[in-house]
Amino acid sequence: MTLRLLRLVIGLALFGIGCAVLVQAGIGLDPWTVLAEGLALQTGIGIGWLVVITGAIVLLAWIPLRQKPGIGTVANILIVGTVMQGALAVIPAVDDYVWGIVVFLLGIALIAAASGIYLGADLGPGPRDGLMTGLHARLGWPIWVCRFAVEGSVLVTGWLLGGTVGLGTVLFAVLIGPGVHLALDMSARWRALRARRAAIAV
Repeated sequence: MTLRLLRLVIGLALFGIGCAVLVQAGIGLDPWTVLAEGLALQTGIGIGWLVVITGAIVLLAWIPLRQKPGIGTVANILIVGTVMQGALAVIPAVDDYVWGIVVFLLGIALIAAASGIYLGADLGPGPRDGLMTGLHARLGWPIWVCRFAVEGSVLVTGWLLGGTVGLGTVLFAVLIGPGVHLALDMSARWRALRARRAAIAV
């Protein structure tokens, strides 16, 4: 459990740094961060703190969906946005568009790797992922329909509030799925290798 908690904290912290990198790249954001950025522009509250706040609000939506949060769910809410807020204070914004694309791709790679680390801990889904699975279980809609409906609504709302939508939004949508899949596969292989070495040592 100690190792799993360590994986969880490290993975979520790296995820928060990756999110900050995407923001500073300046070429577009994923739907939930578009919403947080839009709210930040309208309220003056830091975007990282709004990631925490929106995560907590989404968690409340679990109640009618009868979803049960885990340690990882609560940690996701508290750690990602907090680390993101701190990282935004030290990571400089990118002015050049081409360099912004490179930085954005590095941010996606970091988020994918971080996802492989913290999801491998298996201590509960993030609040937004739990919302998708909860809607699926409650309404019977396919997961992709639930994700499209929720994230589409979030994206449009964030854009109307002034959040950044652009090439990065498309890149994130296309690349994050394969990236997380690869990271989870590598994480599973690493755990299997450790288990085999432990069995040989015994």
